[in-house]
Amino acid sequence: MSAQLLLVDDEPGLREAVQAYLEDSEYKVQVASNATEGWELLETTLPDLLITDVMMPQIDGYQFLKQVREDPRFKALPVVFLTAKGMTTDRIQGYQAGVDAYLSKPFDPDELVAIVNNLLERRAAQTGGNGDSPDMAELVRQVAEIKSLLKGRTGIAQSPSPIKIDLTPREQSVLDLVAQGLMNKEIARKLETSVRNVEKYVSRLFSKTGTNSRTELVRYALEHGLTQ
Repeated sequence: MSAQLLLVDDEPGLREAVQAYLEDSEYKVQVASNATEGWELLETTLPDLLITDVMMPQIDGYQFLKQVREDPRFKALPVVFLTAKGMTTDRIQGYQAGVDAYLSKPFDPDELVAIVNNLLERRAAQTGGNGDSPDMAELVRQVAEIKSLLKGRTGIAQSPSPIKIDLTPREQSVLDLVAQGLMNKEIARKLETSVRNVEKYVSRLFSKTGTNSRTELVRYALEHGLTQ
């Protein structure tokens, strides 16, 4: 399955050219013309890698990256800066902000593809190549908590007025399976999808319910009648 990239740049010509080249390299690419649009797409698509210009109106790349890194969902998201600047001080500012790679315009598209490939391969290696969270011990602990929670679910008081949250059919399926105490690999197998996609759905569920862990998500779902 092709990796999903998000490209944020306010120059239409460059944006279209980079998008076309990356798509020719068999990546799926979504584009935004500014940081506000980029953030909206980031939250809904949960890409595998972000490429963003630095010099943009209203919200520049540094501010955008700060917003990205402050969100727990995107702390490990690989980020590439595109910039017309080549000064060492600007590069240092980028690395201090949490950027993974820095490419000055004009650049060779092949170099960008090489950087993207390298960052995605590095991320895959850090996650064991299977999309599971690098902190597997924490995930196992949460699954154990969920199973314990299910055993004592008679003690969980359901809200008299169940909250209506708009979940897609696939999000509901993932929620139901998470609530059964299944791991990402097991959910992926049951739904015949990738572990990476399961992670994306779980992240969306966190966002929609305002929870930060699988245990919190299941408790919330049980209390508000989102799952049986």
